[in-house]
Amino acid sequence: MTPIDWAVFSAYLALVMWIGVRAGRHVRGAATSSADGAGGADAADEYLLAGRSMSWWTVGLSIMATQASAITVIGTTGKAFADGMGFAQFYLGLPVAMVILAFTLLPLFRRAGVTTAYELLGQRFDERTRLATAILFLASRGLALGVVIYAPSVVLSLLLGWSTPACVGAMTLVALGYTVVGGLRAVIVTDVLQMALVLGGLVLAAALMLNGLPAGANLSGVLDLASASGRTQLLDWSFEPSEKYTVWSGLLGGTFLFLAYFGCDQSQVQRLLAARSLTDGRRALLLNALAKIPLQLFVLFVGVLLFGALQFDDEQPLHFDGRVEPAIEAAGLGPELDALRERHAAALEARHAAALPAARAGWDPSADGRDQAAWLAAQAEVDAARAETLALAERAGVENADDTNHVFPWFLVNRLPLGLVGLLVAAVFAAAMSSIDSELNALATTTVVDIWQHHVQPDADQRGLVRVGRLATVAWALLAAAFALQAAALGSVIEAVNTVGSYFYGSLLGVFVLAFAVPRATGRGAFWGLFVGMAAVGVAQSADIAWLWLNPIGCLAAVAAGVVLSERGDCRAPVA
Repeated sequence: MTPIDWAVFSAYLALVMWIGVRAGRHVRGAATSSADGAGGADAADEYLLAGRSMSWWTVGLSIMATQASAITVIGTTGKAFADGMGFAQFYLGLPVAMVILAFTLLPLFRRAGVTTAYELLGQRFDERTRLATAILFLASRGLALGVVIYAPSVVLSLLLGWSTPACVGAMTLVALGYTVVGGLRAVIVTDVLQMALVLGGLVLAAALMLNGLPAGANLSGVLDLASASGRTQLLDWSFEPSEKYTVWSGLLGGTFLFLAYFGCDQSQVQRLLAARSLTDGRRALLLNALAKIPLQLFVLFVGVLLFGALQFDDEQPLHFDGRVEPAIEAAGLGPELDALRERHAAALEARHAAALPAARAGWDPSADGRDQAAWLAAQAEVDAARAETLALAERAGVENADDTNHVFPWFLVNRLPLGLVGLLVAAVFAAAMSSIDSELNALATTTVVDIWQHHVQPDADQRGLVRVGRLATVAWALLAAAFALQAAALGSVIEAVNTVGSYFYGSLLGVFVLAFAVPRATGRGAFWGLFVGMAAVGVAQSADIAWLWLNPIGCLAAVAAGVVLSERGDCRAPVA
């Protein structure tokens, strides 16, 4: 990057750290008020829940920022580049889930006055169920956070030439800095800033792609190219359990996933509990119901537009991860790689020539499909050369050579004008921070409230709880960074993080369904139902069922087992 790029990027980092420090003043002020008996929010409540004082739009944007993570910016654009818009079907169930939660679980959380979702399960069932669900959340989100940290390390690695451990360490330290100091208030306030930066960065990237098209080429023509390759197809109505993204998997499986994520995952519940009223919490959920799908469609559109823009770039590499081709050469496969490079270069030129007329005026109907056939043949040759490069990489011992997560970072680093790289890299960092900080804060909150305060030191004072919260934040950051070093072996990060969650989310949702919808359910049924649901997910996964279906399978299995295993006459009243 140029000095100007570094200045822009450094200014962003300085701003988020300043916000964290200012938020930390609220924590110190609450601690002083509590010690002096002056009333107001206590220190722990301020640190963990921002004093339950945040406005609906701030909470809503913070939730959206967590969703618009670096995984979204990097993984979703790369997925659209490779496979098209079909991933949008994943979000079809989100508006349904938001409306259901706004009028079911959210009022129950608010009336109970809890700090964590799992605290409510302790009230309804028993401490064993509360502890099991809290530990399950800590394990699943701790692993998923590793994937979230890994995604932006791709950009750092390409940009700076650092090793992956160095990139992971840098990402973790930045997020850790302001989260430790300012708690949830720092997380939410920085999320709003970061959401604006992410959206601005994506709009800028899309504008630069369009501006870089050849003379006479236009958006309509580029979309014709994408359509010919199947990348603009949005909906798949087939009912095939092994298909990852269909209308049915999105509506049914997606609804279960988002019910679990927003209703049972502490990283989201915590934000809703930080809203200053039930009405504000509902408005935050409904904001996401209205805005999330359009936002996701735009991110996917950027990926499809990237596919179109690169039709006219004859100097793109065989593999977008710059470390792969040198690894192939180092394994003694250089001559085969050179032959593939020649094929690839010829295919790029042929594709460029065939794509140009379509991008300027659309396919010529009088050509009887010959123009489109020429472009499809050239595109197939490009794809074949890339596929053979992947095979060479595997022979060279490169683990998981899929470069889906490297396409957009490669474009940012290699094709942006000087002075703008820093801004776009800051946008990717902002996306990463908006997810890393919230996960760290939620993990620390669950550790403090459900583990430490309840089982280790019940009589801890407010300052002591804040101190433990900060230590827990540091500990979870270190554990997540360690897992991030293994995340490269998981393939597409956008799928990896959701696949990890699907092993747990369905079963966790099943326990909450038992708590609020099955009056005869007991702690025994809920506890064992949780593990039966996870076992059912394992069986379904081995049967090659797409991961979106794992959530309803886990939920239904947990509910069924919970009903069967509950003991009559040994249940607490459902939470009112």
